[in-house]
Amino acid sequence: MRLEDTLNKILIVDFGSQFTQLIARKIRELGIYCEIVSHKKIEKFTKFEKNIKGIVLSGGPLNVYESKKVKFNNKILKLGVPVLGICFGHQIISKAMGGSVRSSKHREFGLAEVKESKKSKLTKNFFSKGKNNVWMSHADQVTKLPKNFKIIAQSINSKMCIIENVEKKMFGIQFHPEVSHTIKGKLILKNFIFSICKLTKNWSSRDQKKKLINEVRNSVGNSKVICALSGGVDSSVVAKLLSNAIGKKLTCIFVNTGLLRKDEEKQVVNTFKKRFKINLIYVNAENLFLSKLKNVSDPEKKRKIIGNLFIKIFEKYANKIENVKFLAQGTLYPDLIESKSVTGSQTSKIKSHHNVGGLPKKMKLKLIEPLKYLFKDEVRKLGLELGLSNEIISRHPFPGPGLAIRMPGIITKEKIKILKEADNYFIKSLKDNNLYDKIWQAYAALLPVKTVGVMGDNRTYEYLCLLRAITSEDGMTADFFQFNKSFMQSISNQIVNNIRGINRVVYDVTSKPPSTIELE
Repeated sequence: MRLEDTLNKILIVDFGSQFTQLIARKIRELGIYCEIVSHKKIEKFTKFEKNIKGIVLSGGPLNVYESKKVKFNNKILKLGVPVLGICFGHQIISKAMGGSVRSSKHREFGLAEVKESKKSKLTKNFFSKGKNNVWMSHADQVTKLPKNFKIIAQSINSKMCIIENVEKKMFGIQFHPEVSHTIKGKLILKNFIFSICKLTKNWSSRDQKKKLINEVRNSVGNSKVICALSGGVDSSVVAKLLSNAIGKKLTCIFVNTGLLRKDEEKQVVNTFKKRFKINLIYVNAENLFLSKLKNVSDPEKKRKIIGNLFIKIFEKYANKIENVKFLAQGTLYPDLIESKSVTGSQTSKIKSHHNVGGLPKKMKLKLIEPLKYLFKDEVRKLGLELGLSNEIISRHPFPGPGLAIRMPGIITKEKIKILKEADNYFIKSLKDNNLYDKIWQAYAALLPVKTVGVMGDNRTYEYLCLLRAITSEDGMTADFFQFNKSFMQSISNQIVNNIRGINRVVYDVTSKPPSTIELE
């Protein structure tokens, strides 16, 4: 029997929200096991489940009054367990229980003030002096309250912002408590889980490790696995997880694409081959990657070329190892969100990741992606549980396509050399000034723009270097890090004075959204 089959759980019904996994993450942080199931498969799932103690209905891009697009199974509201509807889920409950939902005259996107109308177990300690700032993202609203429901709170454009029916144990909230922008949003989920669903803690990083190891063993059986190792946090955790799960049946392949950080190939080989004694094949494919990327400037083409080349290399070396049927890689949930819809719902594709949307349609190897429903901070906790060092776990994220997506436009060896040096100076300076661990991700990029400068009374015409440093909890949203003036002056001088090819440095002060963390 699987570990998760024995645990009381919260079931999250996904209607296609890009925040659904954030709900799961927050619930697991509270020490409670939860699972996500598509609203299209809910009847099949709940028919055999005995341990569901509460249900959360997610947000989504659909409209509840368009019945052709949404076929909601009302049986889920009759299971006798507490139900919490978030945004679209709130509207689903309202409509299903006899209320009305209509398109709003005034949409709400971003921060909004919510005022308390009535006390509730769901909102205990949530409001401060009867109000709170929350994150809204909706164009529809509940216009008629269902019978026997009461209004708990309201905003200017959502008069039924929080509603409840205590007898039926149903609760609806129009805003998103799972995002960090909602002040004390996690408290809503905590109250629902512990005060309303009456659950006790049953989940930890140790439980997660056991679950993932068992899943890998059950999937692999007697077959062998190759692991795409980059040296970053994600692939390192996958490699260690697989090593613990299947031992010598694992072979890691590290591909030097020519687009790595300075001296990265040396660090990876030393760590995994010499220190962890893991089977490791080092492939220097720099010339191959750069030749295929020659004169390619479109970012989607770059990602797909890189993704295809990785697979060809992995399949080539897999053929040399007997009984290899699986390819493991460190795909995370934010990669899936930006590349495609996880549940087949109408979420928007933002960009292809080399290991998701950038993969070829036909592959000889089956994929194993044990981290694909986790966020970066969860992966780091798992890595520590697996015994990886802080040095590895605390590394800033580095994209699979590497420097290819940090130099918009065509890729050349000259640009790569310049960018490696600039990035190295920036990261070293962060560490020297004790700033590295305060930042989620930082990097240098080389823009396809040359500007005029003057150095030693001589005219220069060289590239513009962009620096980016952001703070974030999970990579889903991000803000730029605010450096002091002296640091910015120092790093700008270091880069311009020491790297031929750069004569100007700029700093990116855009948050996510509207931008993404990487440039391409």
